[in-house]
Amino acid sequence: MALFNPSRDQVRQFFFDAWRKFRQQEPLSQLEAVAIEIIQMHPEYHYVLDAPEQYLEQSYFPEMGETNPFLHLSLHLSILEQIAIDQPRGIAGSYKTLLDKHGNALDAQHDLMDCLAEVIWQSQRNSTPLDARAYLECMQRKAQSA
Repeated sequence: MALFNPSRDQVRQFFFDAWRKFRQQEPLSQLEAVAIEIIQMHPEYHYVLDAPEQYLEQSYFPEMGETNPFLHLSLHLSILEQIAIDQPRGIAGSYKTLLDKHGNALDAQHDLMDCLAEVIWQSQRNSTPLDARAYLECMQRKAQSA
Protein backbone atom coordinates (compact mmCIF):
# COMPACT_ATOMS: atom_id res chain seq x y z
CA MET A 1 0.00 0.00 0.00
CA ALA A 2 1.44 3.36 -1.04
CA LEU A 3 1.10 6.30 1.30
CA PHE A 4 -0.06 9.65 -0.03
CA ASN A 5 3.08 11.75 0.20
CA PRO A 6 2.60 15.02 -1.67
CA SER A 7 5.45 17.42 -2.27
CA ARG A 8 5.62 20.77 -0.53
CA ASP A 9 4.39 22.51 -3.69
CA GLN A 10 1.50 20.04 -4.14
CA VAL A 11 0.32 20.68 -0.58
CA ARG A 12 0.51 24.41 -1.07
CA GLN A 13 -1.26 24.20 -4.43
CA PHE A 14 -4.05 22.17 -2.82
CA PHE A 15 -4.73 24.98 -0.34
CA PHE A 16 -4.45 27.68 -3.01
CA ASP A 17 -6.87 25.79 -5.27
CA ALA A 18 -9.38 25.08 -2.52
CA TRP A 19 -9.38 28.74 -1.47
CA ARG A 20 -9.76 29.95 -5.08
CA LYS A 21 -12.61 27.53 -5.72
CA PHE A 22 -14.33 28.60 -2.50
CA ARG A 23 -13.97 32.30 -3.33
CA GLN A 24 -15.32 31.70 -6.86
CA GLN A 25 -18.17 29.54 -5.48
CA GLU A 26 -17.05 26.49 -7.42
CA PRO A 27 -17.83 22.96 -6.20
CA LEU A 28 -15.40 21.58 -3.63
CA SER A 29 -14.28 18.02 -2.96
CA GLN A 30 -14.89 16.70 0.56
CA LEU A 31 -11.26 17.27 1.48
CA GLU A 32 -11.34 20.79 0.06
CA ALA A 33 -14.49 21.52 2.09
CA VAL A 34 -12.69 20.45 5.27
CA ALA A 35 -9.69 22.58 4.28
CA ILE A 36 -12.00 25.57 3.79
CA GLU A 37 -13.45 25.12 7.28
CA ILE A 38 -9.92 25.23 8.66
CA ILE A 39 -8.93 28.19 6.50
CA GLN A 40 -11.98 30.11 7.66
CA MET A 41 -10.82 29.63 11.26
CA HIS A 42 -7.53 31.28 10.25
CA PRO A 43 -8.23 34.67 8.66
CA GLU A 44 -4.59 35.58 9.31
CA TYR A 45 -3.64 33.28 6.41
CA HIS A 46 -6.14 34.58 3.84
CA TYR A 47 -3.69 37.10 2.37
CA VAL A 48 -1.22 34.25 1.73
CA LEU A 49 -3.85 32.13 -0.01
CA ASP A 50 -4.91 35.12 -2.10
CA ALA A 51 -1.39 35.38 -3.59
CA PRO A 52 -0.19 31.96 -4.80
CA GLU A 53 2.36 33.49 -7.14
CA GLN A 54 4.02 35.16 -4.16
CA TYR A 55 3.77 32.37 -1.58
CA LEU A 56 4.09 29.09 -3.49
CA GLU A 57 7.85 29.01 -2.90
CA GLN A 58 8.03 31.15 0.25
CA SER A 59 10.40 29.85 2.93
CA TYR A 60 9.46 30.06 6.59
CA PHE A 61 11.97 30.08 9.42
CA PRO A 62 10.63 29.04 12.85
CA GLU A 63 13.84 30.21 14.51
CA MET A 64 12.90 33.72 13.32
CA GLY A 65 9.41 33.38 14.77
CA GLU A 66 7.72 32.64 11.44
CA THR A 67 4.79 30.25 11.24
CA ASN A 68 4.42 28.24 8.06
CA PRO A 69 0.70 28.61 7.27
CA PHE A 70 0.73 25.55 5.00
CA LEU A 71 2.23 23.34 7.68
CA HIS A 72 -0.24 24.70 10.21
CA LEU A 73 -3.24 24.03 7.94
CA SER A 74 -1.87 20.57 7.10
CA LEU A 75 -1.54 19.69 10.78
CA HIS A 76 -5.21 20.62 11.22
CA LEU A 77 -6.13 18.25 8.37
CA SER A 78 -4.05 15.47 9.94
CA ILE A 79 -5.66 15.92 13.33
CA LEU A 80 -9.18 15.92 11.87
CA GLU A 81 -8.47 12.72 9.93
CA GLN A 82 -7.10 11.06 13.06
CA ILE A 83 -10.18 12.12 15.03
CA ALA A 84 -12.51 10.83 12.30
CA ILE A 85 -11.02 7.33 12.50
CA ASP A 86 -9.97 7.50 16.18
CA GLN A 87 -6.38 6.65 15.36
CA PRO A 88 -4.41 6.64 17.46
CA ARG A 89 -7.15 5.10 19.57
CA GLY A 90 -8.29 7.62 22.13
CA ILE A 91 -7.73 10.80 20.12
CA ALA A 92 -11.48 11.22 19.51
CA GLY A 93 -12.17 11.10 23.25
CA SER A 94 -9.34 13.51 24.01
CA TYR A 95 -10.70 15.86 21.35
CA LYS A 96 -14.20 15.75 22.85
CA THR A 97 -12.78 16.55 26.29
CA LEU A 98 -10.76 19.43 24.83
CA LEU A 99 -13.83 20.71 22.95
CA ASP A 100 -15.72 20.79 26.24
CA LYS A 101 -12.78 22.51 27.95
CA HIS A 102 -12.28 25.22 25.32
CA GLY A 103 -15.77 25.54 23.95
CA ASN A 104 -14.41 25.75 20.40
CA ALA A 105 -12.85 23.49 17.81
CA LEU A 106 -9.90 25.75 17.01
CA ASP A 107 -8.34 25.67 20.47
CA ALA A 108 -9.10 21.97 20.92
CA GLN A 109 -7.39 21.16 17.62
CA HIS A 110 -4.44 23.40 18.49
CA ASP A 111 -3.89 21.46 21.72
CA LEU A 112 -3.74 18.19 19.77
CA MET A 113 -1.56 19.79 17.10
CA ASP A 114 0.94 20.80 19.79
CA CYS A 115 1.25 17.12 20.69
CA LEU A 116 1.57 16.00 17.08
CA ALA A 117 4.17 18.66 16.30
CA GLU A 118 6.19 17.64 19.37
CA VAL A 119 6.34 13.95 18.44
CA ILE A 120 7.19 14.81 14.82
CA TRP A 121 9.97 17.11 16.00
CA GLN A 122 11.33 14.45 18.40
CA SER A 123 11.19 11.83 15.65
CA GLN A 124 13.11 14.03 13.23
CA ARG A 125 15.61 15.18 15.86
CA ASN A 126 16.36 11.63 17.00
CA SER A 127 15.96 9.93 13.60
CA THR A 128 13.43 7.54 15.14
CA PRO A 129 9.88 6.52 14.25
CA LEU A 130 7.02 8.55 15.68
CA ASP A 131 6.46 7.65 19.31
CA ALA A 132 2.74 6.81 19.47
CA ARG A 133 2.88 6.34 23.22
CA ALA A 134 4.35 9.81 23.77
CA TYR A 135 1.72 11.24 21.43
CA LEU A 136 -1.13 9.59 23.37
CA GLU A 137 0.36 10.61 26.72
CA CYS A 138 0.60 14.23 25.55
CA MET A 139 -3.04 14.18 24.40
CA GLN A 140 -4.15 12.65 27.69
CA ARG A 141 -2.23 15.32 29.67
CA LYS A 142 -3.89 18.08 27.64
CA ALA A 143 -7.33 16.50 28.12
CA GLN A 144 -6.78 15.89 31.85
CA SER A 145 -5.75 19.47 32.45
CA ALA A 146 -9.22 20.41 31.20
